[in-house]
Amino acid sequence: MKIIVIGATGTIGRAVADTLETEHEVIRASRNGSTQVDLEIPGSIDALFDTVGGVDAVICCAASGRLTPVTSPSDDEFTLGLKGKLLGQVMLLRRGCDHVRDGGSVTLTSGVFKEPTPGSSFGALVNAGLEAFVQALAIEMPRGLRVNVVSPGWVKETLEKLGMDSRGGTPLSDVVHSYIQAVTGSMQGQTLTPSPR
Repeated sequence: MKIIVIGATGTIGRAVADTLETEHEVIRASRNGSTQVDLEIPGSIDALFDTVGGVDAVICCAASGRLTPVTSPSDDEFTLGLKGKLLGQVMLLRRGCDHVRDGGSVTLTSGVFKEPTPGSSFGALVNAGLEAFVQALAIEMPRGLRVNVVSPGWVKETLEKLGMDSRGGTPLSDVVHSYIQAVTGSMQGQTLTPSPR
């Protein structure tokens, strides 16, 4: 298959691209890579597809935000992630439908906290919105296209890199496995939450 991996310079995206590349043609896209895209700029999504052409799958691992308390004095700071993580992935899906070949797939990224975390309320809203969007959209997908979302939560290796307690993190290999399942499996409209195998 010919697969675009967006966010391919990040921890998850790089590992997903490396794994898929053993059997498929992978186009690595990111804000700063050789193939560039910025989900906050719809025109850059159009430019990506114009450059790459038809593909069999699109995987978006470029979904980030930060913990911000609801009492933050800035609306823009509190709603960080709305434009890129939520609306950006929605725009990616909408544009991708015209470039993903019949029977192909689009895989988005949400997220999950195992327990309430201070500053995570808006992120939880965005993640729940993405998952509801994917579930509702499944029956609208044209030409046999599939859409799913992976909800990775904290990655063990990322926590270790940050010097944090990694016992509650999911190993990167298990997170990658969920993305591979979404692309190579037959699920539709599902949220895949990685857990250790």
